[in-house]
Amino acid sequence: IWGDGKQTRSFMYIDDCINGIHRFTGSRHLMEPLNLGSSEMVSIDQLVDIVEEIAGVRLRRRYNEDAPKGVRGRSSDNTRILETFGWEPSISLRDGLERTYAWIFNQMSARTAEDRGVLRMFIAPKASSSGEGEHRAASAETADAGLSLPS
Repeated sequence: IWGDGKQTRSFMYIDDCINGIHRFTGSRHLMEPLNLGSSEMVSIDQLVDIVEEIAGVRLRRRYNEDAPKGVRGRSSDNTRILETFGWEPSISLRDGLERTYAWIFNQMSARTAEDRGVLRMFIAPKASSSGEGEHRAASAETADAGLSLPS
């Protein structure tokens, strides 16, 4: 984690972003710049906490205090959006992260299932009588047996 994890940000789910842009595009009420974002602020540490809960894991956090941290805190002031359009994002950070995690999980699961039906070829070591490694083609089933690419 760049910094100490205490820096704050606000994140908005992409569906809310698209809905907001669609609603405001072409509006006669929009004559000045307008913030489009979430007023739900979270520290980077809190963001990691939420992702850990969703994924059911515990991560070992490493902080790099020498890395660029950006501003200490950043969030969107949605006062004008609410006053002018009566609009604000409807998807919470947690809900958006849960949806994103589920989508990524499903994509990875589908890709893994597709890979099971494909014969993948790679070079795996084969012992020879001279002791020097010859190489042969191996399938995914061989890889599952614990063989790996030579270093």
